[in-house]
Amino acid sequence: MPDYGIGSWPLRQARIRPDAIALREAEGEVTYARLAERVEQLAAALRARGIRRGHRVAHLGFNSVAALEALFATTRLGAVFVPLNTRLTADELALLLEDSAPALLFHDDAHRHTAEQAAGALLWTAGPHDQEAMTNRPDTQLPELPEHDGRDGRDGRDEAGVGLGDDAVILYTSGTTGRPKGAVLTHGNLTFNTMNQLAHVDVLSTDTALCIAPLFHAAGLAQVLLPTLFKGGTVHVLPRFDPQAALADIAGRQITSFAAVPTMLQMMCDHPDFATTDLSRLRYVIYGGSSAPARVVAAWQRRGVTLLQGYGMTEASPGITLAVPGPAATAKPLSPGVPHFFTDVRPRPGDTGRTPELLVSGLNVFRGYWKRPADTAAAMEGRWLRTGDAVHFDEDGWAHVADRIKDVIISGGENIYPAEVEARIDALPAVHESAVVGVPDERWGEVGLAYVVPAPGAALSAEALRGALRGQLAPYKIPHHVRVIDRLPRNATGKVMKEALRAHPPRRPTVPS
Repeated sequence: MPDYGIGSWPLRQARIRPDAIALREAEGEVTYARLAERVEQLAAALRARGIRRGHRVAHLGFNSVAALEALFATTRLGAVFVPLNTRLTADELALLLEDSAPALLFHDDAHRHTAEQAAGALLWTAGPHDQEAMTNRPDTQLPELPEHDGRDGRDGRDEAGVGLGDDAVILYTSGTTGRPKGAVLTHGNLTFNTMNQLAHVDVLSTDTALCIAPLFHAAGLAQVLLPTLFKGGTVHVLPRFDPQAALADIAGRQITSFAAVPTMLQMMCDHPDFATTDLSRLRYVIYGGSSAPARVVAAWQRRGVTLLQGYGMTEASPGITLAVPGPAATAKPLSPGVPHFFTDVRPRPGDTGRTPELLVSGLNVFRGYWKRPADTAAAMEGRWLRTGDAVHFDEDGWAHVADRIKDVIISGGENIYPAEVEARIDALPAVHESAVVGVPDERWGEVGLAYVVPAPGAALSAEALRGALRGQLAPYKIPHHVRVIDRLPRNATGKVMKEALRAHPPRRPTVPS
């Protein structure tokens, strides 16, 4: 059998069996047959309480088998699942509930108080015991759903007519550049994202994937969970990310794959257990959101793990490109690979930047933003979705993301791509990580401000950092301001919240301009 660069774990014939384990968590596991029964029972209970096609059902809680059962039961009816960010405050969640107008809100025990605060008196909240009662005994007497303006299913058809064009989930974007918007993904979007994933990576029925990314993030839902279940494999669900727990599960549960953001990979390889954790079953790791630091990539590669970087966005369900297992993935670990099979990409016509904005089209591209036609129109150019990213492709067809278009700093007429500057800063021995944003400047219009986290035990000054960058970057690319901080602010998916950094620029230059 040829070596496709995805490890030495033997490839056995893939089979889908009803008695195979579909979902597993610390408290137990459920087979495919039992999962189907429980989903049908919960769907019947939701139907009995008036949930119909087009209604929204929200969920606030950590990753769990119960959360996935709620997802499948909701979409089984043609209703729309709305997973909510568990790190938001009750006031922030209330805005999302007002926007999506769900008929009910499922929650776990850890988020009961927050859910009840956010929902108020207008929305029925169902805890884990309520959900279990509905699943096991659909006739159990529970509070009837209150009348609610959000219960506006598009028609009266039952679940038998659910098709690829029907809405499946609403995923709220991270909000790092403004108020979150609900991206509406259809059954077809998620199906073709799964097909795209399987065209790049051999997911097997013998695989056990670790689900550590939160389900309110597209990667947690679409890059691991659905492809693995489609092929009849097992998904082990970790409630929330913890590097020690993740490493323990990788070894103890014989994990073959998982998806993560660079922060998770960094936290795991920096953990004391990393060097002794058995990673021999791990065939590949998919990561995205941004490029991982070179030292993090090297640490995983030294352990014999294949890293496959992907590039995408919630509005594309989320995959746009993904590294292909093989020698190129090892040689180009900081490239997010090649376009997905059912996805078209092209530079934006008329873009005069040195690296043009990437446009993407395909059956994985979302239907639009929930109740935001103007925002949807602004995001689309005909059938093409504007990614907001400056992307170019090398001679082998592999993608390289220069930066977010909105993050480009225009200083004295010159474009500065923060990702390029951050890569140079992060490579310095005294630096743990950094983030660069643009701030107003009377002379240049805009200049760079670098927020820098020192490496443990390192002494770091603005002057020394700027001096180290001289000769590595053109003078106009070197940040005019440097602020040394303890940690970078990140959202629940691990992305640096640059909007928060821009909100607090220095009142005067940190170093001479």
